[in-house]
Amino acid sequence: MTGGFQEGDQSVTLDLLKQKMDSFAKERDWDQFHSPRNLLLALVGEVGELSAIFQWKGEVPKGLPDWKEEEKVHAGEELSDVLLYLVRLSDVCDIDLGKAALRKVELNAIKYPASRTYSNANNGIAETS
Repeated sequence: MTGGFQEGDQSVTLDLLKQKMDSFAKERDWDQFHSPRNLLLALVGEVGELSAIFQWKGEVPKGLPDWKEEEKVHAGEELSDVLLYLVRLSDVCDIDLGKAALRKVELNAIKYPASRTYSNANNGIAETS
């Protein structure tokens, strides 16, 4: 991708990723291929690649403590592919992903109030009180 970001930089915003992806696509004349449908299908493919990394690992603890460094790097690359396609898709659809995500967090807070307790019953979230 086009320059600017250095490894030691503190934070990366969705706007920066959106700009980088837009420039990347324009420099390669890929806008013609970046329809919402094509980007969605590419996103699903990348989720599949990420899923394949976890497929035979069983339950995996937070932080991936038993994983080799190259496995963590590979997972990071696939997670990045998912994020980048999602950012690009939201841009092509003219949806502010950051604002949409914040709104969704607020809606989830109403739907799942902190004053209640929850369990992982029946492979989903269930209220226990």
